[in-house]
Amino acid sequence: MASTSGTKRPPRPPPRPPPQPPFVRLMWGKDPWNEDYNILPFDESPIMNLPEIKVAVDAVCKMENLPSIGGVVERDIFNWLSSVFGFQKGNTANQREHLILLLVNIYTRKKDLVDYDQVFATTRTIKQLKDEFFRNYELWCKYMHISSHVRNHERFAEEEKQPQLHLIYVALYLLIWGEASNVRFMPECICYIFHKMANDVHQVLSSTDTIRKPADSFLTTVITPIYKILLEEAEKNKEGKASHSRWGNYDDLNECFWSRKCCVVLRKEKERTPLPPADQILNQLIVENGCIVRRKPKVNFVEVRTFWQLYRSFNRMWIFFIMALQAMIILAWAQSGSSSGNNEDVLRKVLSIFITYAILNFLQAILNIVLSIHSWRSSELTQILRYLVKLVVEAIWVVVLLVGYSTSLKIPTGLMKFLNRWASDLRDQPLYTYLVLLYLIPDALAIILFLLQPLREKMELSDWRIINIVMWWAQPKTYVGRGMHVGTFALLRYTIFWILVLSIKLAFSYYVEILPLVRPTKAIMKINVEEYLLHKFVPNLKHNMGVVIAIWVPIVLVYFMDVQIWYAVFSTLLGGALGAFRHLGEIRTIRMLQSRFESMSSAFDRCFVPPSGPGAKKKHWRTSKEPKNMEKFSLMWNEFIHSMRMEDLISNRDRDLLLLPFPSSYESRAQWPLFLLASKIPAALNMAKEFKGKDDVELKKIIRSDKYVRSAIIDCYYTLMDLMYCLLADDDDIKILEEIKDVVTESLEKKNFLQIFNMSGMPLLAVKVDKLLKILMADDGDDYTFKAQITIALQDLMECMILDVNRLHLLLTVKESATDVPRNSEARRRITFFANSLFMNMRTAPKVSNMRSFSVLTPHYKEDVLYSSKELKKENEDGVSTLFYLQTIYPDEWTNFQERMNNNPDEEDIRKWVSYRGQTLSRSVRGMMYYKKALELQCSMEFTPISDEEDRIREQALPDLKFTYVISCQIYGTLKSSNDSRQKDILNLMLMYPSLRVAYIDEVDEPVKETEGKTQKVYYSVLLKGDRINFCEREIYRIKLPGPPTKIGEGKPENQNHAIVFTRGEALQTIDMNQDNYFEEAFKMRNVLEEFPHSHGSQKPTILGLREHVFTGSVSSLAWFMSNQETSFVTIGQRFLASPLRVRFHYGHPDIFDRIFHITRGGISKASKTINLSEDIFAGFNSTLRGGNVTHHDYMQVGKGRDVGMNQISLFEAKVANGNGEQTLSRDVYRLGCRFDFFRMLSFYCTTVGFYFNSMVTVLIVYVFLYGRLYMVMSGLEKQILENPTIKQNKDLEAALATQSVIQMGMLLVLPMLMEIGLEKGFRTALGDFIIMQLQLASLFFTFQLGTKAHYFGRTILHGGSKYRATGRGFVVVHAKFADNYRLYSRSHFVKAMELGLLLVIYEVYGQSYRNSSLYLFITFSMWFLVGSWLFAPFIFNPSGFEWQKTVDDWTDWKRWLGVRGGVGIQPEKSWESWWDEEQDHLRNTSIRGRVLEILLALRFFIYQYGIVYHLDIAHHSKSLLVYAISWCAVLVILIVPKMVSVRRLQMFGMDLQLPLRMLKGLLFLFFLIILVLLFKLCGLTVSDLFASVLAFMPTGWAFILIGQACRPLLQKLIWEPVKELARAYDFITGLLIFTPIAILSWLPSVSEFQTRILFNQAFSRGLHISMILAGKKDRASPSPSSN
Repeated sequence: MASTSGTKRPPRPPPRPPPQPPFVRLMWGKDPWNEDYNILPFDESPIMNLPEIKVAVDAVCKMENLPSIGGVVERDIFNWLSSVFGFQKGNTANQREHLILLLVNIYTRKKDLVDYDQVFATTRTIKQLKDEFFRNYELWCKYMHISSHVRNHERFAEEEKQPQLHLIYVALYLLIWGEASNVRFMPECICYIFHKMANDVHQVLSSTDTIRKPADSFLTTVITPIYKILLEEAEKNKEGKASHSRWGNYDDLNECFWSRKCCVVLRKEKERTPLPPADQILNQLIVENGCIVRRKPKVNFVEVRTFWQLYRSFNRMWIFFIMALQAMIILAWAQSGSSSGNNEDVLRKVLSIFITYAILNFLQAILNIVLSIHSWRSSELTQILRYLVKLVVEAIWVVVLLVGYSTSLKIPTGLMKFLNRWASDLRDQPLYTYLVLLYLIPDALAIILFLLQPLREKMELSDWRIINIVMWWAQPKTYVGRGMHVGTFALLRYTIFWILVLSIKLAFSYYVEILPLVRPTKAIMKINVEEYLLHKFVPNLKHNMGVVIAIWVPIVLVYFMDVQIWYAVFSTLLGGALGAFRHLGEIRTIRMLQSRFESMSSAFDRCFVPPSGPGAKKKHWRTSKEPKNMEKFSLMWNEFIHSMRMEDLISNRDRDLLLLPFPSSYESRAQWPLFLLASKIPAALNMAKEFKGKDDVELKKIIRSDKYVRSAIIDCYYTLMDLMYCLLADDDDIKILEEIKDVVTESLEKKNFLQIFNMSGMPLLAVKVDKLLKILMADDGDDYTFKAQITIALQDLMECMILDVNRLHLLLTVKESATDVPRNSEARRRITFFANSLFMNMRTAPKVSNMRSFSVLTPHYKEDVLYSSKELKKENEDGVSTLFYLQTIYPDEWTNFQERMNNNPDEEDIRKWVSYRGQTLSRSVRGMMYYKKALELQCSMEFTPISDEEDRIREQALPDLKFTYVISCQIYGTLKSSNDSRQKDILNLMLMYPSLRVAYIDEVDEPVKETEGKTQKVYYSVLLKGDRINFCEREIYRIKLPGPPTKIGEGKPENQNHAIVFTRGEALQTIDMNQDNYFEEAFKMRNVLEEFPHSHGSQKPTILGLREHVFTGSVSSLAWFMSNQETSFVTIGQRFLASPLRVRFHYGHPDIFDRIFHITRGGISKASKTINLSEDIFAGFNSTLRGGNVTHHDYMQVGKGRDVGMNQISLFEAKVANGNGEQTLSRDVYRLGCRFDFFRMLSFYCTTVGFYFNSMVTVLIVYVFLYGRLYMVMSGLEKQILENPTIKQNKDLEAALATQSVIQMGMLLVLPMLMEIGLEKGFRTALGDFIIMQLQLASLFFTFQLGTKAHYFGRTILHGGSKYRATGRGFVVVHAKFADNYRLYSRSHFVKAMELGLLLVIYEVYGQSYRNSSLYLFITFSMWFLVGSWLFAPFIFNPSGFEWQKTVDDWTDWKRWLGVRGGVGIQPEKSWESWWDEEQDHLRNTSIRGRVLEILLALRFFIYQYGIVYHLDIAHHSKSLLVYAISWCAVLVILIVPKMVSVRRLQMFGMDLQLPLRMLKGLLFLFFLIILVLLFKLCGLTVSDLFASVLAFMPTGWAFILIGQACRPLLQKLIWEPVKELARAYDFITGLLIFTPIAILSWLPSVSEFQTRILFNQAFSRGLHISMILAGKKDRASPSPSSN
């Protein structure tokens, strides 16, 4: 590379060499062909000569006033800091470039927007960077009551030296953060480390020289000790099996650094006491008196597995609902009584709700103590004191209010009578009223603070002691969760929303659920029951309270649950309205696009063309219909169309019809894409032919009625004229053409065109022109006729004119409607959405040089990168390969692909085509690299061809300066060492995209120092790029880690965390492996990033939420259901969460983070094992708790894949339910629930864990209702009470219960779908989709997934066992075996469905209630529907689920699996015993409380036997306890005798007694047969009794199994084998009951075809003949990869 240092000028003496540019100090001595740099080469490359880069490098290299290190002056502040503290070389180089790029981007924006001079702009840039990086550190210092070293030290520095000092501190923070590894998840720990080291920097600056430290000194002495503590705590987790209270997670250890004990240590610094290392702080706080035995790992909070956590976190909501329920029952009870009721008495009774309020607050105080007891050893004394004082005060208030209330009663009884005597002297005073007012003073203050949000924020962040005491009493003092206020307008919006929802909910509950039940309840309580059909264990149950409880409990559960329904209804309606106000769905079809296309360029100009300067006027684009900036718009539009052509969404013909011609020089000519002008010329020709008049004005009026007809005519005329000029070589011919043109022009001006020209000849002229155009477009260069008709001049000009010729030909010949172009539905969707987004409320894009820089980060583990040829050709059991499947699913795209490849695609092209339609890394990379392509186009539009040399360099450099893409491929090194094909595919991606970077964890064996022959595992974070010269990867940075990072936390967040140090910019977008991007959406990135500096309410956003398009919806009906469900959540759901509710969090990808905000506050996710299983949402929790704001923006979308098979979807739902169960226990949910205001807390509950809890309650309501009815039927109370004339006609119970069926049938999920589809596609389409979904059994699917949510959510809270579940992202056309489905759904669905089915059967057999009630029939139908869906949905949605041969094979496989014995190393897929053991993992690791609860729940199965045996004919209506005892004898005989004669039992004693065994079995059979005959003859046994006995005794056996599993530690060496064999028998019976109807339906041939049509209906609509595919009958005429 040429030098820039200049040349000598003889004969003058040699001049002094010019000063070297700053980057010379940083130059790397590398091979110029293979330089190992990332973005900035730090050599004499042109990019380094850009002024902004020179300024940034100069600031970093400014070494004045810095002491030398060991007598050596370092080259920049990074090397200086590295020498002082011993940072690694790779970390230093990485963070040097990181800081320089941040300075460059911020400096450019400052300099250009405000026009500062260089020095001032540099100072402002460094100050802004310092403020952003140390905002959290400053808050931490204020919270800890210490002085910030950054502020302290700048006071002693001169003003001109302050920027250098600030830059040193920013560099120090980045170096600490860059080498912190897992400690990056502990932001306050990093604050402590920085605080300690910043003081060391100040001391070094005060000296003249200091000692150089080794390169890895910081890692060894600071980070590694903390890592070891983290690792030690993580190992106690035992892979999620240990209780959370037994180990400390990231949050526990981080919160040590904002504890009072740490504060005491920090304050000692004022006494010149050196701060201890961070690991010493941890050891002091989590180890008592230095004794390792007495560890106390929990700090401030304990994640206890109990449903009481829901009450503790949302106690205000529960208190409100319980008090409202009590008040409504009191009012309803009084209203349904006599008309002479006293209003004063009613009011007095209503006021008793405040006693309930006090009791519930007392319960909260108890829970605070019980659930936090394990953290007391590490808690502050003030915190413990607060809990105890709260408990005492609440207890006192309960007593005081009870006493006060007793004084207001006229005739007190019981406890009230005793308390009334105690306070008799106060009888005449309204004591209770005053006590209530006094008790509510804190609540009144809370309401005031709720209304005055800024005051509340000031108080929470205040240091005043009196305010701290008040806040200490109100809520526990924590560093996070303070200042989460919103603006007054935002507060008003969600407050009004919830007042509306609660008003409707409470009114509905009162008039539909509570009031109608009061009168029947009173009647029931008065009825005297004479005949009780069961033995009474509790004889004196007055007022039929059992019946009252059985009726009211389901209603009360519905009352607590239906807030979810009302939230869903109102959020759907208002979310749709909000979307309409944001202009969503204004352009839904190509026809709508046609009507708005003329104004698109104006909208494009407003959105994407930056204003000329800071004072430029705002563009009024909505009212403008004049085309603006057509040049830039056509460039972008055509690139958009070309990108879709390269993706094979459109054909060459579609591309030609969609391309927008570059603006013509003719002023009167406006050219539009041909798809808008399609069929316009033929229509104009027909107009001309049929027009009989001679008035030009009338013809013009007809033509101008369609603006595109006029445009087509003008376009055709000028294009034909241009073509004729090119074809004619003779001057005379050209002269004739000009005369014709003049006559046409003159006739149009004089309006006598029709008088001069004969319009009837126009069609013939068009035919001749068409013939000429076909000749011109012919491709036969040797054809003599062709050469004879075309002049020599045409051959020179043909190449440049071919596009115009093609356009003119299409203009004349295309006759189909514009609405039919393009034909591909995905292309149409993208075009309409992009056009619609231009008219939405989008920020105006800045210049590329002024935009915020950003990075994209994608974690990758073992997912597919590019499908191999073997995978493409591999066939399933039906002979269907992936390639053939996709060719049939996407026939138009396959045709377009072959057209693009000239019908001769090679194998590599086919691999890419298939991979770009799957959920692969290559698809994600291609999509994300559109960002760079968009930036390159924006730069070319921004910099004109006549730009100077500096601008040309900047145009080339800006895309890399603004955009970085890093893939965190955790196991890339392992893939390479194992010669895995995925490594080669990743390398090819790096070579294909030079800007792509890959980070991975390298595991290296290195020799142990001072020990010969021994090696140790050393881990590094490594960044790679592609080397296009040597076709290999090049290592850029290598940073040593303290240990394996993924052993401490969850895999995905740890994978992201190790690579985040290699990202750049001010924003960071997280993209998952199943995502895609589009060029036109990437073009909007500048606009989205402009949201960061603008306030949304009272806060600037810290996370920008984007909508997603689920691209897997066309694969099958299940994929379509999931696509609609997911689309509704990521659009209308998240839109409403962000505004007005202000509770949107981070739900995964593709949200954009304020990068500096989050890297200084713990990162973009949380990673603690188990508790942070749903790691993404915790980033949103953390951001909100730390004062951030999460917004949502509908004008930009990113593609996303979803699971497409039944088992995949269920695994995904299980994973999310597990994650929500863990969230319920987390400190983040507790703090948000306690610190949000009341209405925001309601929003938070209903949109996070409350949704899953209410799903579980929905299922619980069915159980409670049926068990209540079972009690009434078996006891005979139903017949005697509910058949009473005053009760019989009351249908209010059924009306109330009908509410829960709305959730059960999946209607809550359907409502948002319908609204969003209606909004964006039209409500007619939405209605049609809804009908189709129901015909495809969508309700069956959603009901089944309700069971998945309920099962895994409840089990996670009770027992744990949550884990990451790999769902797989492949194409699912494979039949799942019966055994696979049974393993997956047995305990979550099948067993529960069997139980509910048994309850329904018993109720139908013995019940006597409303058989004519339509509502009752609806309820029982919904319950039967639930049972049916839980039993058979996996088989209905299973490809080939009812094919006879597969059914036979499934039965054989299932019997084989059931009979295989388990053992060490035998997988659950191979043996029933191994699977059964695995199913009990959650019980094996649960607490004693969990085991006791399992046993208590199992006792419900004994109810069946107790109830049914008294109804047997053989019992002769006896109510004696002896009947129940005899039934137990029968149970024992049934269980013991088969075991006594089993072969295995005899083999245990070494006996070979086959013959005696057979004889014994025969004798036993005869004996039981004789017994049955005697019972029939002598005791009145009937056949119905035998069937009833099965219903009675089967649940008893299942109860034994459940109790045995819970008591396994006690029974392991006693009777475990009999329990296991009994469980095997039950599983066999369950499987047989499920399999029988499947076998019957499989025998009917039409069922299989019907099922296939249901499952793959969407694919049918796109030409997929699944019936042919699943039969393996491939169409021989189908094109193969090698065809043509």
